[in-house]
Amino acid sequence: MLTLLRLEFLKLLGARSVRIALLVCFLLPWLWSFAPRLQQVYGLVLTSGFQVPAISLITTVQFILPLFVALSCAEMIGVEVAQGTLAPLLLRPIDRNRVMLSKLVAALLYPALLLLALLLGSFLAGIRLGFGDFTGGSGLGPGGFIGQGALSSSMALTEVLRGYALAALVMAPIAALGLLFGVIFLNTAAAALATIATLQVMRLLTVFPEGFQKILLTTHLDVYLRQGDITQSLILLIIYTAGFSLLTIFAFDRRDV
Repeated sequence: MLTLLRLEFLKLLGARSVRIALLVCFLLPWLWSFAPRLQQVYGLVLTSGFQVPAISLITTVQFILPLFVALSCAEMIGVEVAQGTLAPLLLRPIDRNRVMLSKLVAALLYPALLLLALLLGSFLAGIRLGFGDFTGGSGLGPGGFIGQGALSSSMALTEVLRGYALAALVMAPIAALGLLFGVIFLNTAAAALATIATLQVMRLLTVFPEGFQKILLTTHLDVYLRQGDITQSLILLIIYTAGFSLLTIFAFDRRDV
C-alpha cells in the first residue's frame, strides 16, 4: 500500500497541471501584498503580514482552488486512461480497491498541498508588513479584517492556521467528487467540467427552501470563515467526502478500463 501511495504522489507531483497550480498558489499572495489599489477596490488596508494569508485564501477558495482540485483529481484517472497505463497496472496481482484507495488518499491530501503553497507564499509576501502584534483582525478570526481591538501575533497565527486547516477540509469532498467523475467518464475534461458544473448548480439552488440548502455542499464552503458552532458543517463535509469516496471505490471496482 505504501508503494502505491508513493507512486500516486510521484505521478501527481509530476503532472504539469499540478506544478502550475502550486506555482500559482505560491505567487498569488504577492499580488495582494503589493496591490496598489487594494484600498480603492476592496476598502482594505493591510497592516500586518498575518492578513495576507486571509485575503489570499478568501479570493481563491471560491473558484480557483476548486478548479485546480477538480482538474488535477480528474486527471489522476483520465490521463492514465488516455496514455493506456491504467489497464496494465490492473492486470498485475494488485487489488483494485488498493489502487483506488491510494489514489483517493493522494487526491484528498492534494488540496492541503495547494494550501500549504498558498500559506508559504502568503507568509513570504507578508514579511514586509511584519508579524508582530497589531490592531485589527487577521481576516480569519472574529471581526474579519477589522478585528476586535489589539491582536497578538500568536493569536493571529492560530486564526490563520485554523482557517487553512478548515479550508483543506472544505476542498476534500471536491477532490473526491473530481475523482468520482474521473472514474465515471474516464476523461479528464469531462470529469473536471462535471465537478465544476455540479458545484455551480448547487450554488444556484439558493432559490430552494432554507432547510434544503443546509444539506448542500456549497452552503458549507465558507466554514473556514465562521466563528460560531461549525460542528454541523464539519459533519456534513465529512459525510460528503466519505460518500463520494465510497462511490468512487464502488464505481472503480465495477468499471471496465
